[in-house]
Amino acid sequence: NLKQLEAFIEVAESKSFSKAAKNMNLKQPTVSCHISALEKELNTRLFIRTTKDVDLSSEGETLYRYAKPMIDMQNQIEDIFLQKNERENSPLSIAASTIPSQYLLPDILSDYVKTYPSQPFKVSELDSAEVAERVEYLSVDVGFTGTVIDKSNCKYVPIYEDELVIATPNTEKYQKLKEGKVPLKKWITNEPFIVREEGSGTRKESERALKKKGISPEDLTVVACIENPEAIKRSVKNQLGVTIISKLAIEREVRLGELLEIPLGTGVSKRNLYLVYNKNVHLSEKLKNFIELVRESYM
Repeated sequence: NLKQLEAFIEVAESKSFSKAAKNMNLKQPTVSCHISALEKELNTRLFIRTTKDVDLSSEGETLYRYAKPMIDMQNQIEDIFLQKNERENSPLSIAASTIPSQYLLPDILSDYVKTYPSQPFKVSELDSAEVAERVEYLSVDVGFTGTVIDKSNCKYVPIYEDELVIATPNTEKYQKLKEGKVPLKKWITNEPFIVREEGSGTRKESERALKKKGISPEDLTVVACIENPEAIKRSVKNQLGVTIISKLAIEREVRLGELLEIPLGTGVSKRNLYLVYNKNVHLSEKLKNFIELVRESYM
């Protein structure tokens, strides 16, 4: 009887029936009853009671060596499955970089709520590097990034092919540049340029695209570093500078004629947006359901 063995271990380690009862949230007579029943069943005396302490008998010491690993194993089993249940019932924690967070995640979460209305979730908006770090260290269940960050524990699943474009004010100057008669390399380095923060997937992929066009990031005339795409778009509209941004982010402004979209060129502008999870842990049922929903929506 594990309850009897548990009481036996508590009394043996605390050297007191009253302390053992307190540790087990039981009444002392209940603990005494467990020990008496165990002694009767094993036909032996397990404790030597003195005026000050309760010590193990030689038979009790033998039982302790066998019973202690059993109770430790029981505690481990309880911890594993109770924690599993807590994880299953806790909110699904999602970290997403800016572009997926603002332009893909709202639709995904809308479908998720319709499909799993009783499952809560929480979302953190970070840059791609921070998302990958949180996934690696299990601070979140799942992430979305705009680039692959080298993390050995992270599994990246491409879910959406995005396109990077140059966003400019809608002025006559840029309307002419959009015609493509002047090579990108000749004009972009002279323009005031707005970049995303370090760690941003958009920034990393923008620099990669520019290098393919023979343009070093150091050659740009950077006038501002801004984290939020909405703030970047407003800055471009107000003619603070030009930027490279996701086509997803400026669809509305281009349609309304507030911004111009200039292609970066064939072969350099495409990038994937990724779902990322830790490949070294068992996926909970709620996370499996979420990943499957994303796959059905975008793959």
